[in-house]
Amino acid sequence: MTKMAVRYVTIDNNSHGQRIDNYLIKVLKGVPRSYIYRILRKGEVRVNKKRIAASYNLCDGDEVRIPPLRMSDPKNVTPSQEMRKRLMNSIIHEDESTLLLNKPSGFAVHGGSGLAYGVIEALRAMEEGWSTLELVHRIDRETSGCLLLAKTRSALLHYQEQFINKEAKKSYLALLVGRVPFQEEVVEVPLTKFTRQSGEYMVKPDPEGKEAETHFQLVEYYGDNSLVRCMPITGRTHQIRVHGQYLGFPLAGDSKYGKKDANKLLKKNGLTRLFLHAKSLDIPSLEGPPQHFKAPMPEDLTQALENIAACSREVPDE
Repeated sequence: MTKMAVRYVTIDNNSHGQRIDNYLIKVLKGVPRSYIYRILRKGEVRVNKKRIAASYNLCDGDEVRIPPLRMSDPKNVTPSQEMRKRLMNSIIHEDESTLLLNKPSGFAVHGGSGLAYGVIEALRAMEEGWSTLELVHRIDRETSGCLLLAKTRSALLHYQEQFINKEAKKSYLALLVGRVPFQEEVVEVPLTKFTRQSGEYMVKPDPEGKEAETHFQLVEYYGDNSLVRCMPITGRTHQIRVHGQYLGFPLAGDSKYGKKDANKLLKKNGLTRLFLHAKSLDIPSLEGPPQHFKAPMPEDLTQALENIAACSREVPDE
């Protein structure tokens, strides 16, 4: 075990509405629940410099003080050689304050839900200079593409503020099942989380849910499918996937919200996972001009598109 320094974390959309105790259990791997509830009772965890109860619901922009804790030693995290190689090869940009990855599909950004560790824990263990890395934002395990991490607290707070203030602009590429009838479409449908009896975690449209807005723009038809550019204005869990389903055009390869028959057919064309890729990220830099990052589409998605297209590729009329 190793003792970590005090940390300050700014809450983003992904954790908005979550109870503080559940949030700490999720992010403090290796710390017993009894200890987490003890530091909450003693007031060692502060939100916006105030004591809070374990039942407190976090809000966008809340600053959480996490006291020094004994955590699982990063040296005990031993990512495989294959994982090390793939993560190292996925680095798009690195400077004194940030690290940007073209995250491979299938890699969770952090441990939990049966995973001992994810991308963030693996990276911290891989290089001594990365031991203080923190996630600026998150993307789904199945999704590939731009993932921004901060090396310093000042960078973390700066970039998280850009996401909270909607100054960070994310663009995804998604393949939707069916030929969409629009060039552009804006979906403003609130979303809420729920858990099925089986324990599966899901998201659904709900008038009483949290606001969610996604802009869809047609790029090209591929057979009976549509490649679209997606710009999420908010950052809700599974937002693009559920909004695509809401439109009647679920994402190709989506096992949660997609069409089983269509997915089986697409699998024959080489699509073995969710077709969702975080293509670009535009964000004001800590110092200097705005930063524009691009993550090339992975070979598996590129090859799947070529297989799906065959001779039926069309470019929509301008």
